[in-house]
Amino acid sequence: MEQEKEYLTFILNGEEFGVDILCVQELRVWSAVTQLPNKPEYIKGVINLRGVIIPIIDLRQRFGLTPLDYNEQTVTIILRSADTTKPMVVGIVVDAVSEVYKFALSSIRKPPAFGQKIDSCFLEGLASVDNKLIILLNSLSLLDQNELYQVDSAIHNNAVPV
Repeated sequence: MEQEKEYLTFILNGEEFGVDILCVQELRVWSAVTQLPNKPEYIKGVINLRGVIIPIIDLRQRFGLTPLDYNEQTVTIILRSADTTKPMVVGIVVDAVSEVYKFALSSIRKPPAFGQKIDSCFLEGLASVDNKLIILLNSLSLLDQNELYQVDSAIHNNAVPV
């Protein structure tokens, strides 16, 4: 029997992205966060979810897209790593949640090489549904502190020279 994987898809800047549904802990409507000082712009702050402090990342900004004002459509997807030895929980802010799809692993295509302009560490592959391509994100990278919080000095260099 062919192996399949389920993805929760969401909209970001008009494109449909998917994350491994096994990493989705819950969906939340946007709510205020506690601000942290001296952080990259894409880290919105933290929330206390049943006693666990969770960083909230604006995925639009993390991917270098123009930020949007949050509204009642704005959703925070709480992701949890499957690694029980070093669990990582993070909330990603997306424009809207879309569907749940099941893809045969053989139908997921590797993404093309984009050079240095696109952070390909987050891309797992591409899958097509009804003549549209869904960009599947690598949940391990999304839940990797070194990848998620890496600040690209060329993009995020807002430091004022002293």
